Amino acid sequence: MSSGRSGLKAAVADGLIAVGVAAILLVNGLSERHAASGSAVLGFVLLVAGGAALAARRRAPITVLAVTGLCAVASQALGFDVPAVAYLIAVYTAMRAGHRVVVVAGSAALLIALPFAVMVATPGGSAGEAFAQARGVLELAWLIAAAAAGEALRQAERRADEAERTREETARRRANEERLHIARELHDSLTHQISVIKVQAEVAVHLAGRRGEQVPEALLAIREAGREAARELRATLEALRDDANPDGEDPPYGLDHVTELVRRARTTGLDAKLTIEGRRDGVPAAVERAAYRIVQESLTNVTRHAAAATASVRIDYRPDSLVIRVDDDGRAEPGTAPTPGVGLLGMRERVTALGGSLRAAPRREGGFTVQAELPVERTP
Repeated sequence: MSSGRSGLKAAVADGLIAVGVAAILLVNGLSERHAASGSAVLGFVLLVAGGAALAARRRAPITVLAVTGLCAVASQALGFDVPAVAYLIAVYTAMRAGHRVVVVAGSAALLIALPFAVMVATPGGSAGEAFAQARGVLELAWLIAAAAAGEALRQAERRADEAERTREETARRRANEERLHIARELHDSLTHQISVIKVQAEVAVHLAGRRGEQVPEALLAIREAGREAARELRATLEALRDDANPDGEDPPYGLDHVTELVRRARTTGLDAKLTIEGRRDGVPAAVERAAYRIVQESLTNVTRHAAAATASVRIDYRPDSLVIRVDDDGRAEPGTAPTPGVGLLGMRERVTALGGSLRAAPRREGGFTVQAELPVERTP
């Protein structure tokens, strides 16, 4: 949107410059005495055309340079002793665009052609007078100044771009260093503890099986949770350490894994149900990851804090959005504000980053509701 506005402003500015230069050249031409003839009319047309061509100077600098130069030579040959103002502006623009060789070659050709154009307009004049008049039409000092100004601005813009790239590279490097630091901290602080939990649960299940005892559901849930935590932690560390993934994207969990979340919730004694409505078609990966995390965090909160007996997960595929709703019959009472914990804040950040909306509040009939609506731009 901002680039569109800046482009429009540049086009308007070029148009105003073109109108102003065309008016100046026309006034200069009218200030001279010319017999009413077809050549005089053509001369006025060439003066106006040379100025009007500047309206396209940013889009086609080489073409504008050629047009303004030809108009200057042709109008001079028709007897219009008018300074080549339009050509000087075209030189500045072409130099700023980086066309140095074209500018030098075109300007040399114009400096050679102008004296001959003057001699065509005044057949009886001497060569010295023709060169003097041509020098007045296109002063070499003004030509060099216009070229130097364009080149100086081009160099300044190039240095500014390089400085911006350097800042971006520095920011990316710092982000990479911070990501690696986080990966090391996670590895050092969590990997060992999760491994201990997983190994101890595996051993307990194995010993119970050898003794012929029935393995408690809670122990199986602990073992499964340990395995899943280890997988997720490993995937997170790989994503954080992957230099080819500068955005540090989440592990590749999505809507296909929601069924597993509901199944694991049932192993804790929660009567969890999953309902899917609509047709899943072209949901972006970022939206899928956010939906998975919302369901995961919601079910985790239900299991830990809600003291609920039942929970329902509903996924609704709509034409332009994906709606996720998780309800429970826990102890939350209507009218009480939820405590904004880390999990709820994380869900809200994910939804906000995707341009969606999140509602998390107690239900009128008791329990708690988390509802997220994520906009979806369908991918083919």
